[in-house]
Amino acid sequence: MKIVVCVKQVPDTQKVQVDPETGVLIRQGIDTKMNPYDLYALETAFRIKEKTQAEIYVITMGPDSAKAVLYESMALGADDAWLMSDRRFAGADVLATSFTLAQGIKTMGHVDLILCGKQTTDGDTAQVGPAIGEVLKIPHVSWVRKLIDADEKGITVLQEMMDSVAEVRLNYPCLLTVEKGIFEPGLPSYLKMKEAKKKDIHLLTMDDCECRDIRRYGLSGSPTQVEKIFEPSYDLESVRLEGTSEENASALYDKLLELKVFEGGKKHGTIGN
Repeated sequence: MKIVVCVKQVPDTQKVQVDPETGVLIRQGIDTKMNPYDLYALETAFRIKEKTQAEIYVITMGPDSAKAVLYESMALGADDAWLMSDRRFAGADVLATSFTLAQGIKTMGHVDLILCGKQTTDGDTAQVGPAIGEVLKIPHVSWVRKLIDADEKGITVLQEMMDSVAEVRLNYPCLLTVEKGIFEPGLPSYLKMKEAKKKDIHLLTMDDCECRDIRRYGLSGSPTQVEKIFEPSYDLESVRLEGTSEENASALYDKLLELKVFEGGKKHGTIGN
């Protein structure tokens, strides 16, 4: 049995800049880390391996620096790693990213299960995982909060939706995106990190993909583009009230009305304890 976990290197900060010409994040010169949600997908894979003796592969798309999250994955317990790196992949939106990762997964031969974190902290779309499933034409389930059972033929999970919870059984091949907290992720030891960095990472470019149409990759294959990203402003105004409880309550209510916190404009009743 073969499990593939999709991981991503994301900025380790909320202060990022955007290229005004392309609308994509400028990632050079900023600290990075593994996308936190991907750690839950990895831990889920390790738990399934305990039941099925599966091989666990990890894949990511990015520059050479993205090898860091692949080494971390292998230090945690993954068996092998693939890096999709090509200047022609740059600037990809959800559609181009999912298509590219699907092409990379195809190069691995038969895959039983693909696991993704719920979303990434830099994009927050939660769409890449399901989109990979659509490209590969395999069943997929999102918002998985619990692993009920896994065997050599399929997997049973608990899917949490907004107003309901469903128990779902899927036969392989299939794809899941898992929620934060499905399992407690482990931490790689220093020795395991040293051992992992001695392992080879498979490099894939567009020339290794089944589809080599440049119009499907990077900016060329991205029908959507971020027009503007900005850091939210935080305005804080402090008001100190002095008086009796009734006076302070009345003054606070008047201030909330002034700020249009309440609908309407008339004060009614009495604010008590």
